[in-house]
Amino acid sequence: MADLLIAHGGAPTAVLNASLYGAVEEARRLGFTGRILGARYGTAGILRESFTDLGALPQKVLEGLLTAPGSAIGSSRTPLGPGEYGAMAEVLRRHNIGYVLFTGGNGSMDACGRLAKAAGGLAGVVGIPKTIDNDIAVLDHAPGYASAATFIAWCVSETAVDVASLPIHVSVVETMGRNVGWITAAAALARRGPGDAPHMICLPEVPFDEERFLRRVSMLHSLHGGVVVAVSEGLKKPDGSTVAPPFFVEGRARYDGSVGEYLARLIIERLGIKARSEKPGIWGRACACAQSRVDREEAERVGALAARAVLGGKTGVMAGLERVSTEPYICREVLIPIGQVMMEERRMPASFISADGFDVTEEFIRWARPLLGPLPEPPPDLRGGEIL
Repeated sequence: MADLLIAHGGAPTAVLNASLYGAVEEARRLGFTGRILGARYGTAGILRESFTDLGALPQKVLEGLLTAPGSAIGSSRTPLGPGEYGAMAEVLRRHNIGYVLFTGGNGSMDACGRLAKAAGGLAGVVGIPKTIDNDIAVLDHAPGYASAATFIAWCVSETAVDVASLPIHVSVVETMGRNVGWITAAAALARRGPGDAPHMICLPEVPFDEERFLRRVSMLHSLHGGVVVAVSEGLKKPDGSTVAPPFFVEGRARYDGSVGEYLARLIIERLGIKARSEKPGIWGRACACAQSRVDREEAERVGALAARAVLGGKTGVMAGLERVSTEPYICREVLIPIGQVMMEERRMPASFISADGFDVTEEFIRWARPLLGPLPEPPPDLRGGEIL
């Protein structure tokens, strides 16, 4: 009997381990008699032939994966060339691995597709989607996004109450999202009524105009006193360059300067208004305390779907969920040809972005609301900056 191997690629999420649980548990339920292996630290682990026996885990430990942050088997962003895919296929042959599940985002799905091609008839290879950025093509949303979105909505909601309590400055909250604004947009879910923060949302899909931004900040500060602005780390100028210049670029790895700090300094220097930046950063994907129930359940579902697919003879596909209804919220399981998602990026549609480019639409709010976990409800007398 050939064995099953599971590997993770890219950054962890708050529900990545839930997908791992779903895949292992489904293989067990199906009566799979081969070994269920995990590659330690993703493709690097495959190339090093470093595996752990997931099938031998006690049930209590396995169930603990559902709410555990990070990646229980590690992950990697190991650069891969054509030779590495052939080398990985050879590793699969040596270890009698006939089934591979590869979890990750755009880059990892590219690796998944290439490995499926290199493995040929040697092994079936199926992808499991995972990304906080929500930028995998074709999908309505990817596991990992809803929890990151819940986290940023919580952060902005709490920041809003603080700023309303001392309404003298502008708070610029910088979120993850290098090329897409899905996480930043979720800050809008922090609002409970008219005038609530965030007062402005800046997305990388909308070319950033510095003068328009400053005029809007000045107007909002005159109106509210305290202002909260949510911005994406990948905010871009009309020429496509980032507002905050990168300090490191190597292949797909890119580290931009802090756009939040840049904008806070701009507000101080140009408008003479007190400003500061906040950057939750990695907390946005690492905090299991912000795990969305829907996100966890869907992560488990796609893990189980991928296991059924690969053990049923499928290869070169990715497990996914297709939204059937928003009210009530229903998604059906689908298998997507891997070629449709390899390095393809899904940006926010124009219908989700306000006409002035500084906010999201009600259509986005309706789309996002079913995905997020419970959000804080501030005391009514503190909404809009009022105090007792």
